[in-house]
Amino acid sequence: METYGGRRSQAERDAITVEIGYALCSALFAAAVLFGAVAGPALLFELPGSVELLLLRVGLVLAPLLFVARVVSVLVRFRREGAQPSQPGRTSPDS
Repeated sequence: METYGGRRSQAERDAITVEIGYALCSALFAAAVLFGAVAGPALLFELPGSVELLLLRVGLVLAPLLFVARVVSVLVRFRREGAQPSQPGRTSPDS
């Protein structure tokens, strides 16, 4: 992936675009599931006011944090691993 001042090929640009899309979609899904798990009971059931408020606020704080953490972890892993193994059929050059 590193070209050091040179232009990226179309395949490299496509790989980056796909990885960004994957990072955003998987992060959105994970954040929605977390929010539903934490704040869902407050939205579905009749709970005391303070418990309902606490669950909603915790969900609203944790969901964006998970979203950002997921996007960052996917993109950092992509940059570290590169787009493809150096030898077809192998997982790493020394395998």
